[in-house]
Amino acid sequence: MLRLWMILALAGTGSPAYPTEGAKTAAEILAEADAVRNPAKPFSLVTSLTEYRDSQEADSLSLVVYSREDAESGQYRTIASFLTPSKDKGKVMLKNGSELWFYDPLSKSSVRISPQQRLMGQASNGDTMTANLQRDYKAELAGEETITDAKKTGHRCHKLELKSQGGLGDYSRIEYWVDKTDSHPIKGKFYSDSDRLLKIVYYGGYQMELGRERPTEAIIIDGVDRKLVTKMVFSGYAYRIIPKEWFQKEYLPRFKGE
Repeated sequence: MLRLWMILALAGTGSPAYPTEGAKTAAEILAEADAVRNPAKPFSLVTSLTEYRDSQEADSLSLVVYSREDAESGQYRTIASFLTPSKDKGKVMLKNGSELWFYDPLSKSSVRISPQQRLMGQASNGDTMTANLQRDYKAELAGEETITDAKKTGHRCHKLELKSQGGLGDYSRIEYWVDKTDSHPIKGKFYSDSDRLLKIVYYGGYQMELGRERPTEAIIIDGVDRKLVTKMVFSGYAYRIIPKEWFQKEYLPRFKGE
């Protein structure tokens, strides 16, 4: 009798007690979204940032970014070299595991910096670095939602709740929407340790790059003042042979890129 009561109670909730057969787990959905953003082999791209205030361009910079996945940890090692403005050319950022370093050729010194520190506008240092979210966050499936992207196009999405695990994630938690049809990341809401909304990010401009559709832009909106917007454009995707020694802090003074 008790067993029958439990079955009827579960049926009344309108959702199964367990994932249906063949349904993807939250970790699988996140891994597929990561594969959309990150090529499987070492690669480079150019990241261009433009800051807008009240729809007026306020500042800009660009970097060339080199990334390769660490075979042991599954995390990405990334080095980013400033291209513009001219006063910043030659400055370098290095992300190796959870550590982020900044090298200035004028001072000839490397200092450790925070991934959450703002680089320009609403974009932080960590936003320019390749990230494997599936490794850095524990994912839970929060349901399905139809949302619109930055161009007001509708998408039926998995909604994921991501929580930083082991101190690896740059953010305490993320609400993340992934298109059910093609695993494209569509939107993310990023929160601080105090659960304050820091930024909203829309991913778009999907184009064929290195064998599959990948985002070529991200629109970052301030979590408090929606008139503060930063646009990131990703171009020049290319596979690269990237030496391991590039990802050592001691190598930064000699780094020249390609």
